[in-house]
Amino acid sequence: MKLINFNFVTVVLVFCLTSSAFAQEDPTLYLNRANARIAKAMAFKTTWDGPTSGPKIPAQKKSIVLIASNLKNNGVMRVANGVKEAAAVAGWDVFVIDCWGVNSKHAEAFSRALALQPNGIVLAGIDANEQPKEMNNANAQKVPVIGWHASTRIGPSDGLFTNVTADPKEEALIAALLGVVNSNGKAGVVILTDPNSLYEQSKSNAIVAAIKQCRTCSLLSVEALPVATTADKMPALLTSLTQRFGKKWTHIIGVNDNYLDLLATPASAAIIAGNKIEALSAGEGSESAYRRIRSKSFQVATVPEPFSQQGWQIIDELNRSFAGEKASAYATPAYLLTEQNIAFHGGPQNTFEPNNGYRAEYKKIWGK
Repeated sequence: MKLINFNFVTVVLVFCLTSSAFAQEDPTLYLNRANARIAKAMAFKTTWDGPTSGPKIPAQKKSIVLIASNLKNNGVMRVANGVKEAAAVAGWDVFVIDCWGVNSKHAEAFSRALALQPNGIVLAGIDANEQPKEMNNANAQKVPVIGWHASTRIGPSDGLFTNVTADPKEEALIAALLGVVNSNGKAGVVILTDPNSLYEQSKSNAIVAAIKQCRTCSLLSVEALPVATTADKMPALLTSLTQRFGKKWTHIIGVNDNYLDLLATPASAAIIAGNKIEALSAGEGSESAYRRIRSKSFQVATVPEPFSQQGWQIIDELNRSFAGEKASAYATPAYLLTEQNIAFHGGPQNTFEPNNGYRAEYKKIWGK
């Protein structure tokens, strides 16, 4: 991957960032700041910046039901494993219901979860807004619901005690920004997104906004591909896109690594390589993404999330709810992974495992 120094890029980038330092300004000054933003995203702290105080784990055992959108999804599976690992430390029981990637199963699974009369419920990869009846029932029964990617917002929202996630807009911004940098400010971008996920749509919307604000970049297409899309459909799509856009097409950005998994077949990979297209992902850091980045194939970067750490946070948030305390609403800063930093923070194990001692920190809070 070639990381271009922003000092030599002569394109004005205007992004809607939370920091006022990134307001529209002199192009060189702005791009220097943007370069610093990427450098910051590639360097992850080794010190714990999450919660340091909270309630102890009670003596009474708790029962938790985790409703998974699809355990075949790398992120969902790893978060579920993190929840189970942390729950074992707490001495709690966890029962998992898998919806197998079928949205119509969500309501039924939620009803099954409530019928088990758990102390708490976790929605992993399922939009809380799409389950209003079940959310109301849970709240009426005083069963706290913790979300993971269950809302586009971090913290308490949409009836959730809290939603554990990285900032999807920040992840999307970083992916888009890197595409602009690697193209010398001349990116021609195709975006792959999930039309059935509000969370993923928030990412694609942020990528659209970022690319449109680059004066010399082109937003070529936003392809809405349901999660059930299979890899055998991709060569025809790629061929159509190359016929439409030709050499204007330089980058393909998936809202998550699952979309780039679809491009890993020999037929699709040949089309991408033949047209010198770079692939980026705005999350979530799958094992296959790590392997592609390490081998320098078509994917050059991803914005991974610390799934295991988020699983531990979910147990901590549930414990805060049981104790009548407010959620910590902690969010891990966005982390940009490329071949340059893949040797750190779990990279050799093909996962984002922050070297920040989160397990010891949560055990300290819990009195374990």
